[in-house]
Amino acid sequence: MTTTPAISCQNVWKIFGPNPEKYLAAMPASHSYDNIRNDGYIAGVKDVTLDVAHGEILVIMGLSGSGKSTLVRCFSRLHDITGGTIEIDGQDITRLAEKDLIALRREKMGMVFQSFGLLPHRTVLENVAFPLEMRGQDKHERIERAMEVVKLVGLEGREDYFPRELSGGQQQRVGIARSLAIEPDIWFLDEPFSALDPLIRREMQDEFLRLQEMLGKTIVFITHDFDEAIRLADRIAIMKDGAVEQCDAPDKVVLNPATDYVRKFTEDIDKARVVKAGVLATSTATGSGDPVNASQTLRSLAPSLVADKRDIIPVQSNGKIIGAMTRQDALKILLSN
Repeated sequence: MTTTPAISCQNVWKIFGPNPEKYLAAMPASHSYDNIRNDGYIAGVKDVTLDVAHGEILVIMGLSGSGKSTLVRCFSRLHDITGGTIEIDGQDITRLAEKDLIALRREKMGMVFQSFGLLPHRTVLENVAFPLEMRGQDKHERIERAMEVVKLVGLEGREDYFPRELSGGQQQRVGIARSLAIEPDIWFLDEPFSALDPLIRREMQDEFLRLQEMLGKTIVFITHDFDEAIRLADRIAIMKDGAVEQCDAPDKVVLNPATDYVRKFTEDIDKARVVKAGVLATSTATGSGDPVNASQTLRSLAPSLVADKRDIIPVQSNGKIIGAMTRQDALKILLSN
């Protein structure tokens, strides 16, 4: 397994305004987001450093205007950055020629946005095959591949429908299928489910998790919905004014917020739905009796925690004891909301 991150960005800036590179070079290191704005510029991305591992789902969150979409567009170089470096599998994409960048996007990246962007005069199958057509792939091969992903997203039998004949959730599945048709290594999704009603949104999240279990893509997923984030994320990056305030596992974000902003951002979250037993386990603690599973949330363990009289409860992962948690710590979180 490679240790090179799928995506690595170091000290990335994206500044909007006249001659941004010259401005950034002369800008004092202590300049805040408001200082930059007072100078007539906007820091869409402000000195961001983070890595995304192969097969990881990184969810990016923040209020409108926080820089979420701008950062993801920098990852794919739909925006050229003002400063810093971005590497895809160790390759600095800021140095790629235009033709090489286009080839990288076509061969390694899939993108799904909130607006479905389907071609209304083309059928489901033709929409899904469209990026393969743009790649110049043989018609028979692209139709065969398009049919594979149509089945994968559960639209078999609707391949000859036009977008107007589909529900919103079905249209979103077409968008997902189209992005998967090129077999991307890296998948960018910008609030793909936010336009859907709650029931369909939940179904699409289930579908998304099913696909990820099968395909193991590297995924950067933007959402403003914390419930969605905790369902999907391996890690959550919370942004404010173009900067990443904290990037960590969901339970660590709610248990140990790095800044006052993150604390306020997560203060209404039911921590027991997010925090898992494994986070509370310490390897030095020991307990006796039946262990709990490290991947279980405290909310799911609530009935047994209330009834359990042990002070120290063993925690296991993959059938092996990894330590123990105190019942008092677990109940404190369980009763905190």
